Amino acid sequence: MARILVAEDEIAVRTFICRALKLRGHETVGVADGGAAIVQLENDEFDLLLTDIIMPVMDGISLALKVTAEYPMLPILMMTGFVHEKQRAHNMKGLINHIISKPFSLDEICHAVDEALAIKHSVH
Repeated sequence: MARILVAEDEIAVRTFICRALKLRGHETVGVADGGAAIVQLENDEFDLLLTDIIMPVMDGISLALKVTAEYPMLPILMMTGFVHEKQRAHNMKGLINHIISKPFSLDEICHAVDEALAIKHSVH
């Protein structure tokens, strides 16, 4: 299965996502902000980045821009509960795989992850 980095500042949401993905056989690492995500990416390899848009230290959009520059083959999924932030992220269509609206179900998040990983594997 895949190694997935989950960047989400809300601990309940981060825990929910990590547990859901672990139940599907994935290995997850959860961090609370974009800055911590960058540190993880520098020290380890991941198959997917799943990030919230609004976070402290470095938001998801800044994180996605940095990640696509430094790790161009790493798929990125973004999530948000804010319509205006979703619109901001839509301007990055070529850089991110999908934007997931909060709240989401276990099946929705797992399906989005599976799709992003399938796209990554079809490119390689």
